[in-house]
This record gives sequence, structure tokens and C-alpha cells, in this order.
Amino acid sequence: MSTETLSYRSCVIFSPTFAEANQLNSALAGGATLVATAFALSTFDRWHRRGQLHELAWSIAMTLFAIGSGALWWAESTGWSIFVFRIFFLAGAVLNVAWLALGTIYLLANKKFADRLRRTLVALSAFSIGVIAVAPTKRNITAGEFPAAREIFGALPRIMAAVGSGLPALVIIFGAVWSIWRVVSSQTPNMKSAAHRTVISPARLAVGNLLVATGTLVLSASGTLAGRLSKDRAFAITLLVGLCILFAGFLVASNSTQKRKELPTNY
Repeated sequence: MSTETLSYRSCVIFSPTFAEANQLNSALAGGATLVATAFALSTFDRWHRRGQLHELAWSIAMTLFAIGSGALWWAESTGWSIFVFRIFFLAGAVLNVAWLALGTIYLLANKKFADRLRRTLVALSAFSIGVIAVAPTKRNITAGEFPAAREIFGALPRIMAAVGSGLPALVIIFGAVWSIWRVVSSQTPNMKSAAHRTVISPARLAVGNLLVATGTLVLSASGTLAGRLSKDRAFAITLLVGLCILFAGFLVASNSTQKRKELPTNY
């Protein structure tokens, strides 16, 4: 039997499996996109009604998550390109977690400090967009592969992704753990007592913050899963599961506190 015949038969045997894998990856990425979009719309509606800046920061972060997971959805459905990878890398690796962490800072820290960080983050976001848009690539993307940033980009974009995801993730986890500890100690969950939030359900707030920390850890676990599953499958799974846990955590935590001026009076 000729080599060409064996090659053809291998393609016939493995092509359905490959197609099914792509369909599953596409479905997972599509689910993550829908969850992130619902999350963004929910937090935007809350910000529009209540005007709290942490919810605006979360809305921006979830929009970025939706864009990043949408790029993954598109790539799994139609194939990767450099343009799609730039969008995926920028929204899903460089910017999204930083804006999510800004929401945590608005919740827990002094507003003036958070405002300064917001202005800095806006400038850094604009800089990141410019860098990723024009960053030279080392090679083209091979059909059927899940591109790795270290093989596509130079040092600067990868450093930006590491700093933009790693440090903000620590801020989110620290903020969640801090809030749980403060609630358990029967104190306000804010780092400054001047912050006007009153806990109406301490147990629910603790559960919400635990879910936030867990969701952040899940979203950071793609590197571990990539060693056991295909890289695109790992990203799709961690995006979907992590976003679902985050969404649940924010909904639970957000319904556990009120601004003091919103509390009803008894006189």
C-alpha cells in the first residue's frame, strides 16, 4: 500500500474526530462569550441605575472578556489569523483582568486613589492597544494550531500580558479574601471606614467573595489544563467555567450590601 493511500486513509479516519473537537471548542467558546455578554449587560444596567463606579469597571472588564472569548469562538469556527489573534491576546490576556481589578479597588479603597488608578489604566490601555496592533510577528499562524504568544510576539507584548493579568488577579483574590475576613470579624468589608457600604447579609457576602476568588483562580488555570488537554480546549473550558463562577459571585456579593443612604429609615 502506498504512502499516499495511508495518508489519505488517516485523514478520513481522523478528520471527523478533529471536526468534532473543533465543534466542541467552538461551542465552549461561544458559551463563554454569551456568559460574558450577559455579565457585561447586567453590570452596565446596575451602573446605569445606581451610578457606582466599580460596576462601570466590571462592565468594561466583562465587555473585554466577551471580545476575547468571541475572538476565540470565531477562530475555533473559521480558523486563526494574525488579526483575530491580536484581538484575542489584547482583550483576553492584556486588558480584561486589569479592569476587573479596578472594580475591586473601587469597592474597597479610597475613591480618589481609585480615580487616579483609573486614569492610569486608561492611558495604559491606549498604549497596549497601540503596541499589540503594530507588534511585529515572528511567523505566520499555521492552519489548525492554537497560537502561542511566545511563538508569535516578541518580549514586550508578552510582558504586558504577564503584568496585566498576574498582578490584577492577585488584587482580586486579595480583595475577596480581605472582604471575607472583615465580614467574619463583623467589620465593614471596605479598607476605609469612610466607604459607605453596609452589609445586609454577611454570610451571603462571604460566599460571593469566595466565588469571586475561585472564579479568578479558574481563569488563571489555563496553563495547568493546557498540559492535560489541547490548549484551545483549556482556554475554552477555563473561560466558560471561570466566567460562570465569577458571574455567580458578583451577583451574590452585589445583593449582599447597600449604600447607607439607600437603607430605609424607621422614623
